Amino acid sequence: MLYIYKMIKRVFLNNIRSTHNVGSIFRTSDGAGVEKIYLGGYTPAPLDRFGRVQPEIKKTSLGATESVAWEVVEAGDELAHIASLKEEGFQIVSIEQSENSVSLYEFKPAEKVLYIFGNEIEGVEESLLAMSHAVVEIPMNGEKESLNVSVTAGVALFHNQT
Repeated sequence: MLYIYKMIKRVFLNNIRSTHNVGSIFRTSDGAGVEKIYLGGYTPAPLDRFGRVQPEIKKTSLGATESVAWEVVEAGDELAHIASLKEEGFQIVSIEQSENSVSLYEFKPAEKVLYIFGNEIEGVEESLLAMSHAVVEIPMNGEKESLNVSVTAGVALFHNQT
């Protein structure tokens, strides 16, 4: 008999600028079985502060904002929020290129994991990297140094699916 455990995956979006990237990550998260997305800093939410639907997120998510739970984490509360998830037993994993990063192909996630994806230009903030159990990068073979954040999320969230 083959035993397959259900990995509990959550996502933290740190200061993502583009509504299109946010919508795409929602759609990918739905397909990858993500339980919840946290929208940190100035990351746009599916509903604006007046409760109106963000049309770009709705369009690119294809309704995934309805199937994946989400929560806004106010700017300045990110570290405390991640610390509480750490206390709940989540492995905190930043997807970022850094001196101490390991290849995605060598990384084995825990059963409960929070993936942090950062700003399209600046990446994951240093303070969040410091809180991470692991910093993981996607090895690049071409001339470009990185992928779009929504593509990165797709590669990372579908890696090691069991």
